[in-house]
Order: sequence, then structure tokens, then C-alpha cells
Amino acid sequence: MGTNENRILDGLKKAIEAEGDGYNFYSMAAMNTNDEKGREVFQMLAREELDHVRFLKNQYNAILRTGIPDEKIKLPKRGTLMGPSPIFSDNLRARIKDAHMEMSALSIGIQLELNAIKFYKQEADAADNESVTQFYNELVEWEQGHYQALLTQQESLKNDYWSAGGFSPF
Repeated sequence: MGTNENRILDGLKKAIEAEGDGYNFYSMAAMNTNDEKGREVFQMLAREELDHVRFLKNQYNAILRTGIPDEKIKLPKRGTLMGPSPIFSDNLRARIKDAHMEMSALSIGIQLELNAIKFYKQEADAADNESVTQFYNELVEWEQGHYQALLTQQESLKNDYWSAGGFSPF
């Protein structure tokens, strides 16, 4: 096994660990929110993180066996998170003063997604194998979708949350 394969395998190990952390986080968030839509969306995000783990493990095993990624292994179709309230139902606003867990989940999820985007971009840039670059870039796009949905939701709730909590100067 060459230096390049070892570098790719090391990157895949880190990615598998990070995606596993994402799965565990989104699973906990789903169990701890009282918002039905939020529960469903966090469960979907957890499933997608688990899909990433499976994909990355399969690529890891392919590289161990052959020294190159398996181009036949594909990421499944991703869910869509659109609209002004992509994570939570509008009912969350009614109890926004007590939505500490949900607001924390958004902040933590945003940071997890930013970390993943940064790491996958670094791995894509460092790869000298087109297949590796391609699958990391696909993961970047996927994580950017998660990031944007979480950020959109956070922005739509932030002012109400701050005002209800007495943090707003107005």
C-alpha cells in the first residue's frame, strides 16, 4: 500500500468518525425536541449521516482491496430541506422562549456541517485521484445543503428567541 492510499484511508477514517458523530448528534436532537417536524427532520439528517458512513466505509474497503475507490458505489438520493422554516414547524415560535434545546441543536448542527464542509474540501483538494475528488465534492454539496437549512432555520428564529429571552435591546 502506497503513501497516497494510506493518506486516503486516513482521511476516510476521520470522515467516518465525523459522520458517526453527526448521526449520534442528530439522533439525540430528534429524541429531545417536542416539535414533530423537527423530530422528523433530525431523523432524516441522522439517516443521511448514516448513509454517508456506509458510503465511506464501502470506499475504505474498496481502497483496501484494490488501491482505488469503487466508482460503482454511489451516495443515495438526499432529502430536501427547503423553505423559510426547513427544520421546525411554525408551532415552535409559540414556545420559542423555552426552545433552548432546539436553538442549541441548530448552532451545534451548523458547526458540525461547517467542519464537514471544510474537511471534505481539504480532502478533495489534496486527492490525486479523480474518483476521490469527485466523491468528496459530492459530500461537500450534501453537507452544504444541511448547513444552509440549519442556518436558514436559525436566522428565522433568532430574533424571536432573543426577544423572548430578554436578550434583545429592543
